[in-house]
Amino acid sequence: MKLVTIIGARPQFIKAATVSRVVADRAEIREMIVHTGQHYDANMSDVFFEELAIPKPDYNLGVGGGMHGSMTGRQLEAIERVLLDEKPDWVLVYGDTNSTLAGALAAVKLHIPVAHVEAGLRSFNRRMPEEINRVLTDHAADLLFAPTDTAVGNLKTEGLPIERIELSGDVMYDAALFYRHRARQPGWFAKLGLKIGDFVLATIHRAENTDNPARLAGIIDGLANSEEPVVLPLHPRTRARLYDFGIKTPGNIHIVPPVGYLEMVWLEVACKVIASDSGGLQKEAYFHNRRCIILRDETEWVELVDAGYNLIAGADSARIVSALSKPLSDVDGAPLYGTGVAADLIIERLIS
Repeated sequence: MKLVTIIGARPQFIKAATVSRVVADRAEIREMIVHTGQHYDANMSDVFFEELAIPKPDYNLGVGGGMHGSMTGRQLEAIERVLLDEKPDWVLVYGDTNSTLAGALAAVKLHIPVAHVEAGLRSFNRRMPEEINRVLTDHAADLLFAPTDTAVGNLKTEGLPIERIELSGDVMYDAALFYRHRARQPGWFAKLGLKIGDFVLATIHRAENTDNPARLAGIIDGLANSEEPVVLPLHPRTRARLYDFGIKTPGNIHIVPPVGYLEMVWLEVACKVIASDSGGLQKEAYFHNRRCIILRDETEWVELVDAGYNLIAGADSARIVSALSKPLSDVDGAPLYGTGVAADLIIERLIS
């Protein structure tokens, strides 16, 4: 069986690597990895692939930048050429990026079966490009690997046939188990003089926050009133927005450079609590027995909020302060996302 995997951003490489490691042990499967180039990432060097035990892509299409429609269209055209050459039995797509949708559309128009990993997630905010990508990909795909019972319910509610839906668990839980013991402390951490287990790890990257001066100021004000010091790995783009909007960061917020995945895992384990607008960090907090204060007005991972592990604070400074000050007990480890064998289940289903 030939499998073509379409990915376009660094987090998708980490997800796809969990499946690729299973494929490597199956002689009956040959996988070709296609990187659309949606997100240029200078950190994706040879060291990145070696340290994270990720196979390098067989194709790098170099299609990134521009408006959503233009990017998706150019990706679709480039992916179609690859699929015509490779003639795979399955196309595997992950998540909710433009690359996800372009890969699914290119395949179905060539009558190649599509499997979608992380199917069924819904924020119910159709202003998010990711939400549109998720919905369209799910309705185009032949096989839907849903990470949670909630995701399965969403797919059923939308009328998708039950025979297409598979409760697989979450490949990111597979990844968390694999990388937990490979995590490494950032070189700058010791210089901050902070205690392990006594700081807030914060990230801000979504355009709804970084491009809105009122929301960005509200988040910074909320973090500024945290009882614990805050570590904020900051992308240059977000740093520029703070400068453009004239938003000052107080001394309790330690702004540090962006970190690699293994360093981020170490910070997640070492912190007391996480405050983030990242969907991935909401889950990883749970995987590493930490709570997450969600700096958005909604979340795709509703089960974590419903179970009381994570709290939605949005960009309201008072709600952020209140959430950060709540006593946070340990997560009890209830298996909301499977048992760490999602990749094995996905490959077994594709083969069968």
